Amino acid sequence: MKVILLKDVEKLGKAGEVKKVSDGYARNFLIPRGLAVLATEGELKKLEQRQKIESEKAKEELELYQELASNLDGLELEIPVKASEDGKLFGAITSSKICEYLKEKKFDVKPKQIKLEKAIKEIGEYDVIVELPHGLESKIKIIVTEQEE
Repeated sequence: MKVILLKDVEKLGKAGEVKKVSDGYARNFLIPRGLAVLATEGELKKLEQRQKIESEKAKEELELYQELASNLDGLELEIPVKASEDGKLFGAITSSKICEYLKEKKFDVKPKQIKLEKAIKEIGEYDVIVELPHGLESKIKIIVTEQEE
């Protein structure tokens, strides 16, 4: 019996795949639990339409992230902070703090996308990688300066 998986099923396949399974497995396990539906002509057409829509969305999303990546790449972000005389910061700069400054410049980036080896604790220049979906990356420069009173 052929079924269309509605959800990922371990050791069988991912959602949206058409699989051939035994009749009993389909009737007694997959279909009652909402994991699959019978692969009828109508369901296969629905699946095809769904996949077409999803691929168009993915294409649009990829274009948006490519544009964001190109705009971010090479960006220099100056962050003024309070520091001691020897250049040590009174508060560390984390990915969340960098994210806030990027949001001020109208870049929609999440803190988990900003890859810092460790929090920045001294004045200076730092290269930071921003990892975006679809395997895209941008390199930005963080310039930490002493805040003037």
